[in-house]
Amino acid sequence: MKRTRQSTAFVLCVSAWSVLHPSITPVVLGAQTAAPRTATTNGTVRDVDGGWPRDYTTASGATLRVFQPQVASWDGKRRMVAYAAVSYAAKGAAKPAVGTVKFEADTMVAIDERLVNFSRVKLTQSSFPGLSKDQLQDIVAAIEQALPQAGSPIALDRVLARLDKSQIIPKNVVGVKSDPPIIFYSTVPAILVNLDNDPVWSPIKGNDLRFAVNTNWDLFEHVPTRTFYLRNGGSWLAAADIRGPWKVAGKLPGSFTQLPADDNWKDVKAALPGRPPATPPRVFVSMTPAELVLLQGPPKYVAVAGTRLFWVSNTESDVFRLGTDGPVYFLVSGRWFTAADFAGPWTFATLGLPADFKSIPLGHERSRVLASVPGTDQAAEAVLIAQIPQTARVEKKLVQAPEVQYDGAPQYEPIPSTTVSRAVNTDKDIIKVGDLYYMCFQGVWFMGRSPNGPWEVTGSVPGQIYEIPVSSPSYNVTNVTVVEDDDDAVVFATAAAYTGVMVAWGCAVWGSGYYYPPYVWYGGYYPVYRPYYPSYGYHASYNPWTGTYSRGVAAYGPYGGAGVGARYNPRTGTYARGAAAYGPSGARGVASAYNPRTGAYGTTRQGSNVYGSWGQTGVQRGDQWATTSRVTNNVTGATTRATQGSGGGSAITRTGPQGSGGIARSASGDVYAGQDGNVYRKQNGSWQQYGGNGNWNSVPQPTPQQRDQAQQRAADSRSQTGTRPASTDAATMGQLDRDSSARAEGAQRTRDASTQRAPSTGTTTSRPSGSYRPSGGGARSAPRGGGRRR
Repeated sequence: MKRTRQSTAFVLCVSAWSVLHPSITPVVLGAQTAAPRTATTNGTVRDVDGGWPRDYTTASGATLRVFQPQVASWDGKRRMVAYAAVSYAAKGAAKPAVGTVKFEADTMVAIDERLVNFSRVKLTQSSFPGLSKDQLQDIVAAIEQALPQAGSPIALDRVLARLDKSQIIPKNVVGVKSDPPIIFYSTVPAILVNLDNDPVWSPIKGNDLRFAVNTNWDLFEHVPTRTFYLRNGGSWLAAADIRGPWKVAGKLPGSFTQLPADDNWKDVKAALPGRPPATPPRVFVSMTPAELVLLQGPPKYVAVAGTRLFWVSNTESDVFRLGTDGPVYFLVSGRWFTAADFAGPWTFATLGLPADFKSIPLGHERSRVLASVPGTDQAAEAVLIAQIPQTARVEKKLVQAPEVQYDGAPQYEPIPSTTVSRAVNTDKDIIKVGDLYYMCFQGVWFMGRSPNGPWEVTGSVPGQIYEIPVSSPSYNVTNVTVVEDDDDAVVFATAAAYTGVMVAWGCAVWGSGYYYPPYVWYGGYYPVYRPYYPSYGYHASYNPWTGTYSRGVAAYGPYGGAGVGARYNPRTGTYARGAAAYGPSGARGVASAYNPRTGAYGTTRQGSNVYGSWGQTGVQRGDQWATTSRVTNNVTGATTRATQGSGGGSAITRTGPQGSGGIARSASGDVYAGQDGNVYRKQNGSWQQYGGNGNWNSVPQPTPQQRDQAQQRAADSRSQTGTRPASTDAATMGQLDRDSSARAEGAQRTRDASTQRAPSTGTTTSRPSGSYRPSGGGARSAPRGGGRRR
């Protein structure tokens, strides 16, 4: 028996509108095979969804052309209402019937692929002027028979461009902190050594050196002389105290040449004996996650057009100033901090930003900061993306729980303000509720009757677990919920906060703002060190094209920041380092792991969501369809490419039954469904209405006042009678203008998104984009200051 546990949307990520059944196949004249998940074809950027309009042939031989849907509403990212212009030509018909349809559909979203899909499509209204009632019924029946079991994709950016952003309601995480981290500042070359609490030193067998495992720097102590050594690229620095002052090291102890012969020390050995740095850097050391505003010399101020703001252009950080001598604003981890000058002290500023920040142009090199300015469309979209969960169907009998190991006997500590306890001496997230134990691993819940299991997939998660506050390092598990539970499988949904992206102050921010001290245990020869990903300490910045936060710059260490990239497992002997980007889609970037006991070494460069690491056995990812949809639908159809216009469509040449009587794409693809039931197109900036006989008739343009008045009358009329106005009115013109503007913006954004995808793999680059409009000259994602994002 099927039991619905929670109404969380079952959002996978499929494509948007398609009035098509699997029996309907795309019409392809001079067929082209879609290149799987590539961003370009013959050097030309391909739209991520294959482009619009689309042609299809039904099983009866009828030809259907569907123009880009016009979104009317998107309720909770689950149910969408939209309109579309449609051309339907029965086999052998002299000319097609042209009209509009209104439909409702369940939606699924693939954030990583930036695609949306409709399923369970239901036509709620249709209008084909000039047809008899019987003819209309026949056409509607034919379309309804072709309703999709699985859709064809529409770009997420096309949908976002049309949404009423005021309808996006942020669900702020209660208790997220805004306390500023320690913020260092330098105008000379500098590095920031973040240690995750006091140094955790690990011995090296057969050597009198020991190294710190809770930092992303190669930091050593030579025990006999109590001297500290720090590798900075190919150079070495030394200090008598770990906090400094640091100076050029000179000759290194011979112990460095005796490091184990394994890849774990490959980078260290490559830097021996070391070369003097051209300019010794200033070294900042912090025992809690800190941030560094590093400028290349004195501030270089660049005026931000249309505002009183100046961008500080000679830093990799996101720094602005109100005037050239006003307060300084620094954005990190999605939070704004301000100070009278760069030296601080810094205070939280997100809720008190000057209005000028909302006017930063999309083409600005750092327009990504708009996602962190409350009240902007970009912030609303970032919130929407962060609130879309990832889902997977997990087969109960096929999925095996991971191995659980404790450091000694199991230890559980109560979580304040709750009735549950959390395991503290294992690397797994295990919560004790009464006499039962619940483990959350990679977005899947398991239950056991003892701390050691045995474990089984469960769809019954106690409500007490969801009361864990954000102040606890176990808060992340509260973002894995049960959508459906039956005898065979459970559908789980993970919100973005599970991977670290939380909603606060109307924005998508990184981390809770709390500092969770690491777990350290000295029960063996090697120390056990298990960190929690901190909110600060790795220069986290938002990437608008992935919905993720990317971390790590060179000044923060060769392996990322704040100790989160280096982990040592004494039980297996594995020491892992890496830098990545984390967000709703999971992890992207570079990671490497080496096991000195077995000699095994592996490196991965990939993008995956929470459920991607499970593979395919027993776990069906909710967005797995997106890869197939991209290959299936990313074809040009019956088209010959021509110059793109405002709508991002293309002109076509056509042969066959539609050659003379069909409704062709305009030069820009600007054919629309009016909410009055008529079909319109925009030609040379003016609207024309389809006359039913193949002719287009000019539409008089109402005044703005007439538009406002007619729109209200039309809204009242529809709400009272459910009917449409009989003729073109100002309300329809207003709707068409909004749809036209949104289509042009959506087409541009879709192309921009496509340019952000790596041509060879189709995966989004791990470097964060600095601009919402990369094609406008603002996409310098390569960092400055000699660093690089990883």
